[in-house]
Amino acid sequence: MLELSRAQARRIALAAQGFLDPRHTTPTMRTLRRTVGRTGVLQVDSVNVLQRAHYMPLYSRMGPYDTDLLTRATTGRERRQLVEYWAHVQAFMPVELWPAMAHRRDAHRARRGKWSFVAEDDELESRLLAEIAERGASTARDLDDGLPRSKEHWGWNWSRTRRMLDYLFTTGDVAISGRTNQFEVRYDLPERVLPAAVLATPTPSVAEQHLALVRRAAAAHGVGTLRCLADYYRMLVADVRAAVDVLVEEGELEPVRVEGWQRPAYLHRDARRPRKVVARAFLSPFDPVVWERERTEHLFGFHYRIEIYTPAHKRVHGYYVLPFLLRDELVGRADLKADRASGRLLVRGAYAESGAPDDVAEEMSAELRVLAGWLGLDDVEVEPRGDLAPLLRP
Repeated sequence: MLELSRAQARRIALAAQGFLDPRHTTPTMRTLRRTVGRTGVLQVDSVNVLQRAHYMPLYSRMGPYDTDLLTRATTGRERRQLVEYWAHVQAFMPVELWPAMAHRRDAHRARRGKWSFVAEDDELESRLLAEIAERGASTARDLDDGLPRSKEHWGWNWSRTRRMLDYLFTTGDVAISGRTNQFEVRYDLPERVLPAAVLATPTPSVAEQHLALVRRAAAAHGVGTLRCLADYYRMLVADVRAAVDVLVEEGELEPVRVEGWQRPAYLHRDARRPRKVVARAFLSPFDPVVWERERTEHLFGFHYRIEIYTPAHKRVHGYYVLPFLLRDELVGRADLKADRASGRLLVRGAYAESGAPDDVAEEMSAELRVLAGWLGLDDVEVEPRGDLAPLLRP
């Protein structure tokens, strides 16, 4: 059985995620398609302290790009390349994965929602579908039934309309056509959101759907365990194991051992095995490279937790902390905030990892300047928090 060092596995993983691809001076739609082809999914999140989550992985791989590229890829019908669905969690995924999510839509229908039970209400469901059919893409506020909202659980105080729309989204009875400037979801009928060819695709068997998703996850990982592969599209390990057995038999995956990993791993046959990686990038907390925390520790020796929901006095590194990738290592992290009112990129804290290379401050300083420029900010201001902060020269 092939044995990989941790460094080899790390470089394979970064190559699979697109960090070998050169940054273009002016990234194009072709560049975006190639990048999303590597990641397979872009997580969506409402936090906007720096930049929306789905924009950042593209920046980390492509460099400064026109965000209108993503807008174009996620709007229209026949030209649409990405659609929002519960793929990893809320995420953009390639439209061609829609048929492979049929089993998930069926599961949400059977249990009446993705998290909590949504009470059956045929009258409300029918009325919402009829209104959307007549009005076109609409937000929950456009369609809301006016019921008072509970003051409890402020983050989830959805009206009956909002809950029903979320249920209909997970079952595929409605689809997300886009979002407003306030990040509100706009719902529409699937036949007005997805390309006709996608909707006309025969539904594969459940086993074939699992196989399609695992194949995507395996290519996006380069090398990974069953747990890694299951997390990518939030699948059951048992379903992933069955798909992996098929892919091993077909020669698409090869069982391997990775230094320091207790679980068996699988190498994709098309995985590139670079001798070096020359990347430099900040990674969003929602970047696929750092999604699965155990994998992040095994590959990079990097302990990472999102502290957004941690009380301020208990945070170790800060509110919105981005790991800093230099070459093939995670060598530091920075707590970043885009202060758009003043035109400044604020570095609330910056920290080097143990054993970080001597050029970490120089390289992070350079990347901060590039990031600020992409965000349309004029200056970088570093606050004196963290061992790396005094060394930054933005």
